[in-house]
Amino acid sequence: MRQETGSIGMNSIRLIKHAPSAPGLRLLGLGPRLLPIRGVLQLKQLLDKHAFWATGRSTKQLRHVLARSTVVISLWKDKRMVGFGRATSDGIYRGVLWDIVVADDLQGLGLGRQVVDALIASSALKDVEKIYLMTTNSSEFYEQLGFEKCNSQDLLLLRRNNQL
Repeated sequence: MRQETGSIGMNSIRLIKHAPSAPGLRLLGLGPRLLPIRGVLQLKQLLDKHAFWATGRSTKQLRHVLARSTVVISLWKDKRMVGFGRATSDGIYRGVLWDIVVADDLQGLGLGRQVVDALIASSALKDVEKIYLMTTNSSEFYEQLGFEKCNSQDLLLLRRNNQL
């Protein structure tokens, strides 16, 4: 099951809240109005073109992460995916926002805010104690949305080269 909300302002950009693990997007490639438009390939193209930190992800890898995502949001302008975000959560204590991206030509229009707001308002995240996110160069954007830098915890990283 997936829900569509109405248009977001300019030229009918549609926000879609997919069912957990996004089966319509992941398995059938569905987009707006349940049309089969190669959604995972469009996600790959969006990430490759507009998210330097996510270039080169395979469609197989994207299907894998979608299958394990608690909340998945996509933005569409006609048949083009122009925004995306996902989250994982235990529903009580912690949630993490992942892979938030808006096409460069549509940034500055409030679409990133729409994606983040939809993620944190979802039933899976609305009652969690803490929502985490990591960003390389967009901290000011997230601070405008109420996130704050956390100096009381250290980010530790174990690098692996896991390929699906």
